[in-house]
Amino acid sequence: MTRNVLLIALVALVAASAGYFLARAISPAAPITPAISPAGIESAPAPRIDDLLGQRRPDFSLTDTAGKTVSASDFDGQVWLLNFWASWCKPCVEEMPMLSQLQQDYADMGLSVIGIALDDPDRASEFVAAMDIDYPVLVGKTDVVLTGRRYGNTTGMLPFSVLVDATGIIRWSHLGAVSREALVQQLSNFD
Repeated sequence: MTRNVLLIALVALVAASAGYFLARAISPAAPITPAISPAGIESAPAPRIDDLLGQRRPDFSLTDTAGKTVSASDFDGQVWLLNFWASWCKPCVEEMPMLSQLQQDYADMGLSVIGIALDDPDRASEFVAAMDIDYPVLVGKTDVVLTGRRYGNTTGMLPFSVLVDATGIIRWSHLGAVSREALVQQLSNFD
């Protein structure tokens, strides 16, 4: 009986494999086309962050919590830390006061922290006010996800931070909560 079951399983496996390979041989693969987001933005495969280090930062245009459009070029000439977050992300919330203090401590260096919230503007605005965050916060949904992908966050996980130098070159990134010590160490490379 066991021998018959094994023989039937083996025949089924061979038949399934033959069917798969026959179907692949008969039907050529469909061409891969880039997906189009609801906003009409092409969402080609995201670059890996390792490929972006040492490269010019991608551009973006997002709105702040007041509805004003802000672009990456608005921060050219400054050292800036992009920090992607969401109000429902516990590690994001925990690091925000440290990021605010870091911006104050490194103001002489010209450090700007820019929060990028995956949220709606009203909720993000209320949250930022309640947390007493004094750095600019940009907000959005699909456009924020696509911006994160352009900066190398292929997983979409939060928090995600990217350090850009005054010439617009990406110098460092970190997926997950970041410590003050890690940021201070990276900023010491700018002295």
